[in-house]
Amino acid sequence: MEQTSNRTEPAELTVLTPRYSADELLAKEWLLTNSRAGFASGTVIGCNTRRYHGLLVGTHRPPANRIAALSNCLETVTCSDNTIALSTFEFDRTLHPRGYEYQTAFRKHLGVHFDYELGVANLTKSIYLLPDCDAAAVVYEFSDVCAAFELAVRPFAALRDFHSLQHNTAAFKSATIDPSNVVIETDNAQNGKLMLRCEGMDYAAEPQWWYRFLYRTERFRGQDCYEDLWSPGIYTARINGPTRMILWAALTDPVGDAELEALDIDVAIDALRLREKELLAVCEPHDTVRRHLFSAAGQFVTERVIRNETTPTVIAGYPWFLDWGRDTFIALEGLCLCTGRTETAWGVLKTFAGAVSEGMIPNRFDDYGNDPHYNSIDASLWFIHAAFAWLRETGNVRRFAKTLLPAVKWIVESYRRGTRFGIHTDSDKLVTGGDAHTQLTWMDAKFDGVCFTPRHGKAVEVNALWYNALCHLARYYKNRQAENARFYAEVAEQAAESFDRVFWNGHVGYLNDCVLPNGTADASLRPNQIFAVSLPYSPLDRPKQQKVVDAVQWELLTSRGLRTLAPIDPRYKGRYFGHQGQRDAAYHQGTVWAWLIGPFIEAYLKVNDFSDESKRKCRTWLAPLLRHLEEEACIGSISEIFEGDPPHKPRGAFAQAWSVAEVLRAWQLIHKTP
Repeated sequence: MEQTSNRTEPAELTVLTPRYSADELLAKEWLLTNSRAGFASGTVIGCNTRRYHGLLVGTHRPPANRIAALSNCLETVTCSDNTIALSTFEFDRTLHPRGYEYQTAFRKHLGVHFDYELGVANLTKSIYLLPDCDAAAVVYEFSDVCAAFELAVRPFAALRDFHSLQHNTAAFKSATIDPSNVVIETDNAQNGKLMLRCEGMDYAAEPQWWYRFLYRTERFRGQDCYEDLWSPGIYTARINGPTRMILWAALTDPVGDAELEALDIDVAIDALRLREKELLAVCEPHDTVRRHLFSAAGQFVTERVIRNETTPTVIAGYPWFLDWGRDTFIALEGLCLCTGRTETAWGVLKTFAGAVSEGMIPNRFDDYGNDPHYNSIDASLWFIHAAFAWLRETGNVRRFAKTLLPAVKWIVESYRRGTRFGIHTDSDKLVTGGDAHTQLTWMDAKFDGVCFTPRHGKAVEVNALWYNALCHLARYYKNRQAENARFYAEVAEQAAESFDRVFWNGHVGYLNDCVLPNGTADASLRPNQIFAVSLPYSPLDRPKQQKVVDAVQWELLTSRGLRTLAPIDPRYKGRYFGHQGQRDAAYHQGTVWAWLIGPFIEAYLKVNDFSDESKRKCRTWLAPLLRHLEEEACIGSISEIFEGDPPHKPRGAFAQAWSVAEVLRAWQLIHKTP
């Protein structure tokens, strides 16, 4: 990985492709996003390995109802009798064509760029995703032209829900509006229309089906992995000297029209540069690490339309997640408060505050516009944590009191008295809830009716969050309303006493993970106990805090985050692969989660008084994840999970909001001036 320095923008991330094998290159991905949660993604050699890869994936109802519109393009250069295919596709047991053999580098900055040496010319193919609409530009820029040749571009359309796959049974049709504008649609009008334009190139209608593209990552995940793609025709141009050709693609909603004629590539690049400048507004010019992290953080903050009003929201991860309440409020501090985007954080908090029902915020909004889902015991407590973090960062008591405080108090009161899923406080003032068939905590994997990590009853991190919510309220009211301050302080004190008694396991020297309704303690060594130290208020004394951190460090810490279960546990699963049932069985049974590095580093720094030596150690623990951001998996982002066994291969979503957020927050904690 090589980087170049720039004072106003993040250093360019570069992969020198000849250094790697084809398999290694197919494991390196890229992602571009827009404000609507639309995206473009692929591998660094342009070969799609997932159903979610594509040059344009748009949204009909931001951020939901995403449509994979333009999948890829076949690009060829013909000089005399020699034809060079620039593209790389994978079919069963073969890569064909093998355009990556002419590629010298992949670069990411504002867009993504593929550099080729063709003999007759040098080519940079760039892909840009427009920031505020579902449109993309594929730019072919030729230099050092030493002989005339023909460029041919054949676009492949998918026009399907991005979770599905397309097959040749679909009825595609296209219409040529004028010599450079083509409209593509299917028999399913709800998927909208794909609009294409390429000025300066001749277009010939030549419809073709191409069969059985193989997506190797889908095969690895035990899912359907073959797709047929349809092409309406081919664009061609004669190249005699340095030139730039631009293929525009836009997705319309089922009744909309795209105005491709109004798009200008230089204006689009300026808009992307302005967006990047806004994301980096509070970042020091020479702080390359923060600048990469700030840029990555910006990809997850998008918009949602609720009751015809556009509001900011946080996408939990790409390519398949939407906005989840738990993920949003774990990530909000890193994505928004650490990056100076307090108004965006306010918009997100306000949206969820307005969606509180029975004292619970949504665990997630629905992919297809149905009612929100309220199946989480901890998401509402993370909302409270984020609300007070926003108050601490901004000092805006008036806004907080008017809009967020009522939601906070409603949640606390509902948890005290009882709400959905049997969630309530027991006589010991600790929160309990759920049953053997529910998955209410963040360890929520369930397949075919089986909960792989049943943590019903009293979960350790839920009660650490509960104690913190009470302490936050007690402190808030301390100089405002003595009666309320006294009430919350008394409940918090009772909860702390019970927490120590119920969760501390003197036989093993760390906290129980969960206590079942019948009083049985689950003493599994899991990372959830770290929150009893990392959160602003700890219910434990200092020696016990130290023991918790030590246990987590020695048994769960890896170079990519924390394992979800100690390897000595007979239920531990060190690899994450196979069909969904196999993957879900491993999801929280040893799999490493990058986001947990944030609370671990915060806890470690706290018990070591933020000493210089503790900060030095924390920097070494973060370094592998920073390298991962620059050169592994999704270039410029951080994966959701990693395998528990070395070498901890990245798995799951290739770009995860809370992974980026917590690495960023941890980095700032390490470098925070006392």
